[in-house]
Amino acid sequence: MQRNVLISQTALVLALTAVPALANDPQACATVHLSDPGWTDITATNGVATAVLQGLGYTPDVVTLSVPIGYEALKSGKTDVFLGNWMPAQQTFRDDLDASGKVEELVQNLEGAKFTLAVTDAAKDLDVKDFADLDAHKDAFQGKIYGIEPGAPANQTIQKMIDADKFGLGDWELIESGEQAMLAQVARNDAAGTPSVFLAWAPHPMNVKFAISYLSGGDEEFGPDFGGATVHTVARKDWVAQCPNVARLFKQLTFSVDMENVLMGNILDDGIAPAAAAKAWIAANPAPAAKWLEGVTTLDGKPGLDALMASVQ
Repeated sequence: MQRNVLISQTALVLALTAVPALANDPQACATVHLSDPGWTDITATNGVATAVLQGLGYTPDVVTLSVPIGYEALKSGKTDVFLGNWMPAQQTFRDDLDASGKVEELVQNLEGAKFTLAVTDAAKDLDVKDFADLDAHKDAFQGKIYGIEPGAPANQTIQKMIDADKFGLGDWELIESGEQAMLAQVARNDAAGTPSVFLAWAPHPMNVKFAISYLSGGDEEFGPDFGGATVHTVARKDWVAQCPNVARLFKQLTFSVDMENVLMGNILDDGIAPAAAAKAWIAANPAPAAKWLEGVTTLDGKPGLDALMASVQ
């Protein structure tokens, strides 16, 4: 009798272990909602997220939203996760997020970034090296500072400088446009030999395309070390609790400046779709993917890394 019980228990254990592992996430987590403010660095990292999510059986849904609207969408539950919390440039928005109690930081996904005003080689004869050097050459710069999309925190910082007449910039004009429109204008100015002062940052292929000189003197506005920055991933607390498997992926999804420079060049210069560029990069660089997917499964509970690498071949 005892032998029969032992056999039955053994059979039960074998039967249970033969059943595939269940996914950590319910089906409600199958679609992951992200936002993109229209910056190529976030387009690139969203492309990586898209490639990985698809490999794991999730459906990424990326919508283009300005930074202020994107943060409101995160707080209201219309999006789940955002890969572009640049700090300290977005400190005001981050303070608001933290005060809401609805959003949490998952990881610092990038270090070594920088973000401040810069000039191109067309200004080399002017010897402009600092914010304080600009106003003496207002006419050469046509009194314009080129920014990114309306509503961006960096634009607000520039406008505050103008409104306060800091560095003598009170009679200058902020030109707001999207990232690509701004860089196209800088390229036109360069071709005409006209100096430009504009928002510049790394990682970005602009650092290869243009001979860029980042300006000192903007520590109060953009932070020390030429706007030295870190980028953080933030997500809805409710989503993190409901979807622990995919949330774990985003807690482990980090990037490097070199990686983003390559991906952004693929997107901007080669016209490759962000997810396709990411898949090619992952196929050629599998080591980071192994770290991203430690303890992460597919939506249906299979080993995550195996599924991802199969999907990028």
